[in-house]
Amino acid sequence: MSGPVLVVLAAGASSRLGTPKALVRLGDEPNRTPLACLLAAGSALGNAAPVVVAGTDHDVIAMALAEVPGAASARLLLNPAWRAGRTGGLCLARDALPGEDLCVAPVDVPLVPRAVFSALARAWSEAGEPARGWLAPFVVQDGRRRHGHPVVIGRDLLAELDAREPDRPLRDLRAGADPLLGVEVASRAILDDLDRPEDLARLRPSDS
Repeated sequence: MSGPVLVVLAAGASSRLGTPKALVRLGDEPNRTPLACLLAAGSALGNAAPVVVAGTDHDVIAMALAEVPGAASARLLLNPAWRAGRTGGLCLARDALPGEDLCVAPVDVPLVPRAVFSALARAWSEAGEPARGWLAPFVVQDGRRRHGHPVVIGRDLLAELDAREPDRPLRDLRAGADPLLGVEVASRAILDDLDRPEDLARLRPSDS
């Protein structure tokens, strides 16, 4: 195995935000978007061929990918059933990457730094790349663990997605993980939720 492959889930309608979530500006730089940020940070996994799953915004995301530095190797998949939820999109990615472990990064959590992806890759390797494993980053807050994104899912555990409805949340898959792993990180960006305009204002630098 060469480590988990990055899968960016960007198939939602962004109805609450009012604009394609994957492509909103998070700063002054032209390519400071959730999609570009995740592709750049996710390159720390060491796999040069990430996958992006798009839905209603497929065409504009395709155009944007052409402008993102280092994204030439990214593979864009269209999830025609995007309204049903993320599980169907992850099934598409799994089928496009048979036998691979996947690192699943939703665009809702856009500012995860390279250090988190590096920590996930290292922890996954040290655990022996378990075929039924699930690995999530966590921060300690008020004395308890708070898990966030992205998560790494083993190849055999991904096979169980076929038995689940596409609108079932991915956390339901976690119940069947063996082992269920966590790695502590320093960045609270793993807990972000880019959903509404006020979330975007919070995630943007104050001077942008």
